[in-house]
Amino acid sequence: MAGRKWQQSVTLLAEALLFHQLLIGFVFIGGVGASSLSASQVKPVSDANWTLILEGEWMLKFYAPWCPACQQIQSEWEDFAKESKALGITVAKVDVTQEPGLSGRFMVTTLPTIFHAKDGSFRRYLASRSVEDLQSYISERKWEAVDPLPKWKSPSSVPMTAMAGLFRLSVWIRHVHMYLTEKLHIPVWGSYAIFAFATLLTGLFFGLILVLIADCLCPSKPQSKDTKTEVYLKNLSSDDEPGNFSDDTKLSEMDNEQEDQASGEDMGSDEASGTEGQEDEDELHRNSYDDIAASGVRKRKQQDLGENDDNDD
Repeated sequence: MAGRKWQQSVTLLAEALLFHQLLIGFVFIGGVGASSLSASQVKPVSDANWTLILEGEWMLKFYAPWCPACQQIQSEWEDFAKESKALGITVAKVDVTQEPGLSGRFMVTTLPTIFHAKDGSFRRYLASRSVEDLQSYISERKWEAVDPLPKWKSPSSVPMTAMAGLFRLSVWIRHVHMYLTEKLHIPVWGSYAIFAFATLLTGLFFGLILVLIADCLCPSKPQSKDTKTEVYLKNLSSDDEPGNFSDDTKLSEMDNEQEDQASGEDMGSDEASGTEGQEDEDELHRNSYDDIAASGVRKRKQQDLGENDDNDD
C-alpha cells in the first residue's frame, strides 16, 4: 500500500510539473507573438526601400540598438505605431548600424533622430517624444509650422546621394581593414600602408582624367607670330654682352631710321620728282642692308677667330 501511494504521488508530481512547463511555454509563445505583432506595425526602412517615404506621410526614427536614449523611447514608438492607421500615416524605423547609407543621406548626427515626411518634404521632429505629443504633431498638423529641409539637404538630392555613397564607402573600407588584419593577419600598419598607396594611385588616376577633360574643353591657344618674334629677339639680346646688340636688332633699328628718313623726305619732296626720289630711296635701302649684313658677317668672323685663338692658347 505504501509503495502504491508513493507511486501515485510521484505520478501526480510529474503531471503537475508537465502542466507547469506547458503553461510557461504557452505564456512565452503568446508573449513573443504579441511582441512580434506589435513590432510588425513599425515598418523597417533600408537602402532597398527608402524611396517609399517619398510618397505619403511618414514618421521615421533613426536608432541604434546600443543607444540608451533609443531604448527609452522604444515602447512609446511602438505605441505610437499602433495609432498609425487612425492617423493615416506610416511609422517606420532605421537601424543606423545596418544602414549607414541612410544615416549619411539624412545627415544623422545624434540618436535618436526623428523625421516627418510628407510627399517628399522632410522636417525634423524636435518636440517631446511622448505618445501624446507625437499624435498631436500629426493630428493638429503642427508640422506645418516647421520649416522643411532645403532642397540641397533633401535625401533625394544629388549632394545627399553622394554623402550616402561616402558613408557606404567608409563602411566598406572598415570591412576590408578587418579582413586584412583578422583574416589575412596583416599588421595594422601594413593595412594603413595599403590604403595609403591605393589612395595615391586613385588620386593620380582622377587627376589625369581631370587634366584630359580640361584640355579637351579648354585647349591652349597657339602663340601669334608677333609674340614668337619678340621672344626670339629677346633671347638673342640676352645671349649678347651688355651694351652690344645683335645683328637682327641693328637691322630692325636701321630699318626704322631709314623709314623715318624716307617719310621725312617724302613729306618735303616735290610731286614732280616723286618717281625719281623713290628709286633713289630704294637704292639707299639696299645699300644700307648690304652694309649692315657685311658688318654683321665681319663681326661674326672676328668672334669666331677670337674663340679659335683662345682655344689654341
